[in-house]
Amino acid sequence: MINHGIGDWIRRRAAKSPDNIALVHGDATLTYTQLEERINRLADSLSRQGVHQGDRVAFLGENHPAFMETLFACGAVGAVFVPLNTRLAAPELEFQLVDSRSRTFVATEGLADLAVDAARDSDVERIFIVGDDPSVDAQGLESSVSGYEQLICDGGNVRQTTKVSLEDAAIILYTSGTTGNPKGAIITHGNITWNAINVIIEFDYGASDVALMVSPIFHVASLGMGVMPTLLKGGAVVLEEKFEPGSALKLVEKWKATTLSGVPTTFQMLADHPDWHNTDLSSLRNLTVGGSAVPDRILSAFEQRGLRFTMGYGMTESGPAATSLPAQFSLDKKGSSGLPVFHTQVRIVDPVGNPVPAGTAGEIQLQGPNVISAYWNRPEANRSSFQQTNDGTWFSTGDMGYFDEDGFIYISDRIKDMIISGGENVYPAQVEREIALLDSVSSVAVFGVPDDRWGEVPWAVVTVRHGHQVEPDEIIEHLRTRLAKYKIPKRIIFSDHLPRTASGKIRKNQLRDRYSHAEESKTPA
Repeated sequence: MINHGIGDWIRRRAAKSPDNIALVHGDATLTYTQLEERINRLADSLSRQGVHQGDRVAFLGENHPAFMETLFACGAVGAVFVPLNTRLAAPELEFQLVDSRSRTFVATEGLADLAVDAARDSDVERIFIVGDDPSVDAQGLESSVSGYEQLICDGGNVRQTTKVSLEDAAIILYTSGTTGNPKGAIITHGNITWNAINVIIEFDYGASDVALMVSPIFHVASLGMGVMPTLLKGGAVVLEEKFEPGSALKLVEKWKATTLSGVPTTFQMLADHPDWHNTDLSSLRNLTVGGSAVPDRILSAFEQRGLRFTMGYGMTESGPAATSLPAQFSLDKKGSSGLPVFHTQVRIVDPVGNPVPAGTAGEIQLQGPNVISAYWNRPEANRSSFQQTNDGTWFSTGDMGYFDEDGFIYISDRIKDMIISGGENVYPAQVEREIALLDSVSSVAVFGVPDDRWGEVPWAVVTVRHGHQVEPDEIIEHLRTRLAKYKIPKRIIFSDHLPRTASGKIRKNQLRDRYSHAEESKTPA
């Protein structure tokens, strides 16, 4: 049997560069040979535990070697890896565990209690805790809980013989939906492979590259733009669990990092750190940024150090690379998201699906071997998101944009009203739904406003039911256990009414204009 997927990547790489460092985590390093053995043992143990082809295995943890080991071990046995966002609350995690029907769950030690809480009412049968002390409060939990390292020790250093094709699912990665419930994007082995090829072509990755990962690798941007292409080429990946600018600067210098990616806030905090001017940054050659535009002040700070950014456009569904603005065009084409990456097609269409000429705004559609072909268990989303044409299947992004005369794409609006705060996606419908659960709330509108640090932050305008009272702090406290912190509105504003269209839809653009400088608000701690 032949594994054509990512489950065989590390074995093949270990044969070519056995002693090269693959992963760095704290003071520990793993060569490709060492990583291959740990993946083999983990895959063997998972198979013995009853994890078979097509089964889902969830993972909750910060940037850690166990993330990569579990991902590749799943690929080796043909299972599907389900990475979870560590910033989510237990009910949000529970939804994804239940929706994916994950029966095996791996979590890092610091998040063990959260993992147990999320798994209580799910289909999870076994939980493995990464760390020195796998003990947790498992009272009332039907799942078994044991140690991850023992799981690896129990496995044999043998190669799996499961047949895996590029068309098979490798990852289910959840992306928020406009209805409030996230959708699981089915990312195939082929999607991952072709995205990595696109990135390697765009950024000329090589075996000498060192990717410093300070952003969470459970996000497709970090995983797809940094980790996977680096490992495919035999480079080293430095995993930093928590982003701290001073520590990141030291790691760049220590490991001679060549690649660094993040959101604008990441680079702003680096440039504002006292060690910025004293740190040797000469090794850096790839600075990739996404989520929102980089402020001019930050562009200038990096320009003064001889560094330019590569910007682009993409999403979970495209792996994520869809377009890239090469560094040499960062000033001449300022504001552009660049050109389509090498093996991806991008087109702009009108409301009935016809391509529009340059300079005309329309919906952005994507096509290519890196683009997903389905969502997990979402037939309605599949019908609405994928358009069949004579030119094949196109994925409808829900974003508006246009091409200039040179073929560079510019993003003009978000049809789906998504807010991007610090690189995290916030969908107003989910936040609105949670606030509306309060008896005192009559109606609510959530929208994004610009923020110097996070790019955008959510604000909420609330109307209160007649005869009721509610304070901003009450709303914030209501949300703290129900939503991730970044989704909680930074300002709660009260209004007697919300402006609406004739059909009853709230005019959020008017609210944004009206309240951008409002004082009658509350900022949560």
